[in-house]
Amino acid sequence: MSKTTSLICALITTFIWGTAFIAQDTGMDNIGPLTFNASRFLVGFLTVLPIALILERKKINYEINSNRKLFLKYLLLMGISLFLGTYLQQAALQYTNIANAAFFTVFYVPLVPILLFFIYSIKVHWSLWPSIGLCIIGVYLLSDFSNSEIMMGDALVILCSLFWALHIIFAGKFMEKFNIPIFYAALQAALVFGLSLIFAFILEEVVITKILTEYSSILYAVSYLEELLLLYKCLHKKILKRLLQQ
Repeated sequence: MSKTTSLICALITTFIWGTAFIAQDTGMDNIGPLTFNASRFLVGFLTVLPIALILERKKINYEINSNRKLFLKYLLLMGISLFLGTYLQQAALQYTNIANAAFFTVFYVPLVPILLFFIYSIKVHWSLWPSIGLCIIGVYLLSDFSNSEIMMGDALVILCSLFWALHIIFAGKFMEKFNIPIFYAALQAALVFGLSLIFAFILEEVVITKILTEYSSILYAVSYLEELLLLYKCLHKKILKRLLQQ
């Protein structure tokens, strides 16, 4: 995959992620954030798994057995960070507006190089920092955040950006070792679905009829899984690693 193709994937990812905020917000009119999360990741798992089995079936066992312990380690790290990132973001939308959520979520961008340094002692090229600054300014202007007030849910969004940053870092590390991005996205969807469902039964009222009333928002929010696939494909050829080199 060329650098140009990877950048196009990143732009598509950004579009999907940004427009999904509306579906996430309206999708909680009748159900809680954990129930919404469980529903969309279940649909995502059922959608992505057949694709993975068709395209990656022959190499799944080989890739997993090449380093089973490391595979399970990254599955757990990425699954938990994805669960916490999506849940906190979803819960925050109950206490803040979309403009605030969009602005504070983008804080994962500067967090990625900072966490890379503290976790793996990797320094990013200096030229990335002006881009990060422009990214934050651009989201600020596009979100019309100037007309918003700081709300209680904003703290949850900032916290969720930390887990989004960790997820991106672990995804990059995973793609350096394994070459089954679609199957791995399906496994993560299954893990997030399971965790969300367990906590939904504990903390929320899970009613099938209410879930079905939010089917359109749930189906659109499933685009998170497509976003993950695009992200992994971009990372697969180690584009991220080259961009982060000094």
